[in-house]
Amino acid sequence: MKIIRNAALLAAAIVFFTCQNLSRPLYAAAQSAPNSTAQSSDKLGADTYAVHCAKCHGDHRQGMLPSFPPLIGVHQKMTDQQIVDRIRNGKGRMPAFPRLKDEEVASLVRFLATPDLSSAAAEESPEPDEAPSSDLAKAGAALFQEHCTFCHGRDAEGGETGPDLTQSQLVLADVGGDRISEMVRNGSPDKKMPSFNFSNQQLLSVAAFLHERVAASKTGKRRGVDVADLQTGNVEKGKAYFDGAGGCAKCHSPTGDLAGIASRYQGLQLEERMLYPKDATSRVTVTLPSGKKLSGTLAYLDEFTVGLRDSDGSYHSWATRNVKYTVDSPVNAHVDLFSKYTDDDIHNLMAYLQTLR
Repeated sequence: MKIIRNAALLAAAIVFFTCQNLSRPLYAAAQSAPNSTAQSSDKLGADTYAVHCAKCHGDHRQGMLPSFPPLIGVHQKMTDQQIVDRIRNGKGRMPAFPRLKDEEVASLVRFLATPDLSSAAAEESPEPDEAPSSDLAKAGAALFQEHCTFCHGRDAEGGETGPDLTQSQLVLADVGGDRISEMVRNGSPDKKMPSFNFSNQQLLSVAAFLHERVAASKTGKRRGVDVADLQTGNVEKGKAYFDGAGGCAKCHSPTGDLAGIASRYQGLQLEERMLYPKDATSRVTVTLPSGKKLSGTLAYLDEFTVGLRDSDGSYHSWATRNVKYTVDSPVNAHVDLFSKYTDDDIHNLMAYLQTLR
């Protein structure tokens, strides 16, 4: 069991270092040329993508998980107008691009609708550990890798925001794709699950892939860590660590921001959020040459540009060479604990967090 505990900690640590690497500036990717097929069909759209989008979403629209989703097949999730609105207004960590010309936006939308023909994108999208056995499941695996891995992980065992589908009651109760098809086609807004415009055959292929992943999990081949493996700590000692040595109570409250967290996240997913909360909001204060200071939520930062969203939700950005800025990142407190945690600290704290339902 000790090995399993350490394996769980190692897995979460790997997630942390992966996120650290992905959060570094990726501006160099913007200089890479798109594939020649896309360039010949719509050079303006491809060029616009390379300059403004590739730095986050990859040269071939393959995404950079877990931080930035793939854009291949985005037209099956959003209408043209929704894509235009997202480009113009931004959302979440995506900045707005109000200064793009109408023809640039229109060409970019057309470029995003073109099929991906690059072998590089396929090579950069990892396959599950156990390859699907049937042709139908193989087709479903390809769709899943393209559209679902950002939330549910490449093996359907849980990802950035989505649950482990190999343990999903909906998937387990599915017969011939009936429930899976309904969920994929209609989505679930309350769970932030988008709808997908898949054909009936595509829906069946995704269902076939998921059923094979469930079968693999039952034969002991899945890479995940069971919830029971992470329920070995002492609740009272965990609470004492939360209120004392861990310093958790300085920023968090079991009746405030952490209320019900164990109902939203379980097992390794909860432990990963405890060790490295990937969606923690950072604040930034920018000092202009005039001395005026503006503060808001950090929306973008690399060697050249710093951007924030103010209290009204408006996006502002400046060249870093022209301003001074300071970033307050709450996640740094979690990072500092990495060198202080003991194995017992981790599992006692987990035991306490699992009581917050």
